[in-house]
Amino acid sequence: MDLRCLLKEIATFAVNLTILATCVAGHAKPGCQSKCGNLSIPYPFGTGNGCNISINFFITCNTTFNPPKAFLTTGDLEVLYISLDGYLRIQTAAGYDCYNSSGRSSYQIRGIRLAKFPISHTKNKFTAIGCDTYAYVQGSLGHTYSTGCLTFCYNTSDGINGSCSGIGCCQTVIPKGVRGYSVRLSSSYNHSYVLDFNPCSYGFVVEDGAYNFSVSHLADNSFSNKTFPIILDWTIGNQTCKEAKMHPLNYACKENSACIDAENGPGYLCKCVYGFQGNPYLLHGCQDINECDKLKPCSGTCHNTPGSYYCSCPEGFEGDGWKNGTGCRPKVVTQSQSFPVLVVALGVSLLSSLLFSSWVYLGLKQRKLTKLKQQNFQQNGGTLLREQLSKREECGETAKIFTAEELKNATNNYHDSRIVGRGGQGTVYKGILSDGRSVAIKKSIIGDQN
Repeated sequence: MDLRCLLKEIATFAVNLTILATCVAGHAKPGCQSKCGNLSIPYPFGTGNGCNISINFFITCNTTFNPPKAFLTTGDLEVLYISLDGYLRIQTAAGYDCYNSSGRSSYQIRGIRLAKFPISHTKNKFTAIGCDTYAYVQGSLGHTYSTGCLTFCYNTSDGINGSCSGIGCCQTVIPKGVRGYSVRLSSSYNHSYVLDFNPCSYGFVVEDGAYNFSVSHLADNSFSNKTFPIILDWTIGNQTCKEAKMHPLNYACKENSACIDAENGPGYLCKCVYGFQGNPYLLHGCQDINECDKLKPCSGTCHNTPGSYYCSCPEGFEGDGWKNGTGCRPKVVTQSQSFPVLVVALGVSLLSSLLFSSWVYLGLKQRKLTKLKQQNFQQNGGTLLREQLSKREECGETAKIFTAEELKNATNNYHDSRIVGRGGQGTVYKGILSDGRSVAIKKSIIGDQN
């Protein structure tokens, strides 16, 4: 795989994981209200009665609206969205400064003060609209600051739709770590030179990218009634991750999650570790992502594991099993690979044949020996002996025919220590039978079938 293909695969995978994370809805604490109108309320936020982690995360659900509206704590800041990534979206109105031929006709200062949540310095912009406008934004909660911008123009043709470069519209950033702002507006000439098309100045903090300037806004008398979204950052507590972990009972991050120190203000955030999704602030809130079902990355077999997955090829195939990799292809058996297999097969077959032949040979040999013993027994009067013993048993006399093996055992294999006498026809041994009886056993020196 070349570098371009690899980078493409990594980018595709990252996009897919982002989609997965985005699709995961925040979960409320079990038994708690999970929605207010169109707003999902994930823990650590909640509507009271143990449903939120602290009073700062309390959400008021006002059911007098249709649909109901959610407000931050007990104030009038409407909450539009809560993200477990550490931010929430609220809604506020614009400040304004309006004039007529007699002078200032109306003036409204806008601002907010927040006990806990700082205003995002990366996701918001302070914006001002007007053709004779000085706009200031300042605050002292969390971090004392004052900043602003100027905007001028002499007719509507000067303004550029979509541009806030200082002609009809200007923008500036909010400093880091502030938890409040106040918007103030002023005019050098009370809009006297632009009253016919721009009687008012407007100032507001707005989520970056949520407002698009239009020249028509300069003459829009209803602009003062508009509201704009603002992004607030939120964190847990005022401790760093290292400090929070020293107090396990109050530590907010649950299993399969990681702690992240806040970038804007004190406190920390929790995030499900790689391969898991869900709510890291709830017990068992981070669940394993089944990438095999969601991403379908394999051309072969996909194996899902806790927090990860891998691809493989079935037996008889080779490759990495990935759709964007080498995939799976049938194995090619070469002559050098097939030769050892053939040798093994022939060896097994030959061994089986030898074992079978040996088994047949031993069977035939044993059968031949048994038959020879039977013939010798008959040739040496064995049948006549059995008849005579049978007649003696009828008269109360008993006798027994012993096998050669039994006689050998009784004499300890005809050991010299068992010899009790020698004669012309053979040697007499003392024998001890298996039942303990002592007997005399005579072993003939010669054998004569006659």
